[in-house]
Amino acid sequence: MVSIQQEGSVVMTTLSLSKKEISAFTADDVANLAGRLEQDDYNNPFEALQDWHLLRAIAFQRQELAEPYLYLLDIETFDEA
Repeated sequence: MVSIQQEGSVVMTTLSLSKKEISAFTADDVANLAGRLEQDDYNNPFEALQDWHLLRAIAFQRQELAEPYLYLLDIETFDEA
């Protein structure tokens, strides 16, 4: 896992997050992540994309934590029949 210090908080990227690392996330961690995505105040688009991918990974592995923030992922189910 790669950690980057940003304004007093630790920001984690999804470059190599394992299931064990994602299982360590708390509801507060996910709320902070969602808050950053909602504010959309990033230095560059890649930082936002990293947070988006992190929230997406959490949603797949820890849906109960990410459920209140699924609207940030804009994932829609559709039928290609």
